[in-house]
Amino acid sequence: MGLIDNVKATMKSQETEGPFELYVTRTPGYLWALLFKKLHIHPVAVTIVSIVIGAVAGYFFYSNDIRQNLIGMALLIWANWFDCADGQLARMTGKRTLIGRILDGFCGDVWFFFIYLFISLRLREELIPFTNIEWGVIIFLLCAWAGIKCHGRQCAIGDYFRNIHMYFQFGAEKSELDSSDKVREEMKSLKWNRQGWFQKLYLYFYARYTGSQEDQVKNFHKMMLFLREKYGDNIPEELRNDFLAGSRPLMPLSNILTFDFRVIIMFLCIGFNVPWLYVVLECTLFEILRFYTIARHERVCAQIIKKYT
Repeated sequence: MGLIDNVKATMKSQETEGPFELYVTRTPGYLWALLFKKLHIHPVAVTIVSIVIGAVAGYFFYSNDIRQNLIGMALLIWANWFDCADGQLARMTGKRTLIGRILDGFCGDVWFFFIYLFISLRLREELIPFTNIEWGVIIFLLCAWAGIKCHGRQCAIGDYFRNIHMYFQFGAEKSELDSSDKVREEMKSLKWNRQGWFQKLYLYFYARYTGSQEDQVKNFHKMMLFLREKYGDNIPEELRNDFLAGSRPLMPLSNILTFDFRVIIMFLCIGFNVPWLYVVLECTLFEILRFYTIARHERVCAQIIKKYT
């Protein structure tokens, strides 16, 4: 097989990851993974380096100097390649660990914490556009809202919709669709001892994360309850195809809500020296897109219930 075919084989699903991810993110990540495999580097080490590079990238957005900003952009792209490489390397070598899964989920949060922090520090003494008022503490509050409430929910629901799509495309075994109730049950089965405390703590926070995804899509969970009561684990092929037909057009929107598209917007705003605009877009444009994508997904679920009742 050629390079692109090998890269496609490492992707979760070609329907949930578009051409941009294939050529700009996954392919460089795959090449790094091959190098790390040859050098016998553990995936966890790659993840840690990715976290450090992404955090350092945030510092270079503090300056108004475009050359400094370009360094930050290059570092963030590099960090994202390593973030892709660690998962591909883990699948290549079979070295999948709980700490690796935790750090991988933690990675993007660390990057954007430092990005928002240094954007706030950069703007705090500048004037709010069209006013004579300095940003001051306002920009810190705006970045906190954009990062915690908006960015976090947008990435979570985008990732959730992709996992739902893979569940109907491949089945439960090949998807990463988890239930917060099941995660909590597993957490409660563990004890706060030397063997179980770390996994128990991880499952606690993972259950909260999964619950935050579930809270955004009520119709989906009504549909899943209906399907389990009527079909158990044997969902008819026709129903799967009907759901996928409605879900497939939403995958590009889900991808926009995650990493690649938002980073392009951020780079443009920083490059044109209007970083505040990116923060505002997080709280407005991306939030509107989140609500729109959820509404369309919920409509698909309601149609499935109606058709198969």
